[in-house]
Amino acid sequence: MTFHSGTEAKMHRRQFMRMTAGLAAFGAVSGILPGIARASIEATTTTESGALDAAAFHAARKFVATPFGRIAMVERGTGDAALFLHGFPLNGFQWRGALERLSPHRRCIAPDFLGLGYTEVAAGQDVAPAAQVGMLAALMDELSIDRADLVANDSGGAVAQLFLARYPQRVRSLLLTNCDTEIDCPPPALKPVIELARDGQFVTQWLAPWLADKALARSPQGLGGMTFTFPAKLADETIDMYLGPLVRDPVRTHAYAVALDSNVLAGVEAALARNDVPARIVWGTGDTIFSPASPIYLERTLADSRGVRRVQGAKLFFPEEFPDLIAEEARKLWRI
Repeated sequence: MTFHSGTEAKMHRRQFMRMTAGLAAFGAVSGILPGIARASIEATTTTESGALDAAAFHAARKFVATPFGRIAMVERGTGDAALFLHGFPLNGFQWRGALERLSPHRRCIAPDFLGLGYTEVAAGQDVAPAAQVGMLAALMDELSIDRADLVANDSGGAVAQLFLARYPQRVRSLLLTNCDTEIDCPPPALKPVIELARDGQFVTQWLAPWLADKALARSPQGLGGMTFTFPAKLADETIDMYLGPLVRDPVRTHAYAVALDSNVLAGVEAALARNDVPARIVWGTGDTIFSPASPIYLERTLADSRGVRRVQGAKLFFPEEFPDLIAEEARKLWRI
């Protein structure tokens, strides 16, 4: 990364070494489960030219007024609703490929969470996962949606689990990809990010340099190398779409990260175990953020789990890269 010399550079190196140590710890854990059968797949990845591009996504965005703020969202399709819940530091653009593929079957809605993307947060509004749950319920009310299928990734997966626990009657099905679980929330690899955010430095130290230097963002030290299976395919416009609004408003960005500094899923297991909502887990085995024990936990905990599909070598944000796979799994879960 291109940082100033002296104290600032030394501080960054210390933070980066701590993050690297966290990632390495999870990489080591991935080798301790040799008895688990892993599916071998040939997945077709999307390219920017084959998906809804940034200009079209910006043009399609609309805002829905709620007590939580003006919620940014993109909607495609009609019929029964499906909500696509993104990760951090992303926004609804993460699901553009899935929206294209699944809009013939569902009313597909990709909102931006409070504190991320293009959502305009109400003054004084909390952005913790519990507040995101309330926001989603309010958004569904405004859109006249009684029930929805939930498709989620990363911190969006934590919100999906909390939503199921609080509003089981409003969930038709649950498709979870790599995400927080009660046994891994927040993951140790996220701690340096939370600490930097608490100090008001996460945007300055990490996100702003990635936004300014797209090659850095795609490098092993950047967003792409850490969380994307094929970082070289991460387009400039995608980096701008994700990081632009976060760099422009660092206060809310830091608030989102700091709100993750507790086990927000503590005690949720009992609620997940008694809800008979059909659920499926699709897990990338190349993820160095979340524990490989988590999909096992989810499979045994969710009352109506339809099993785990492991995507060999796929990193945390693989749902964006493998929209055909996500669409295939969603259609199976939805029985269409």
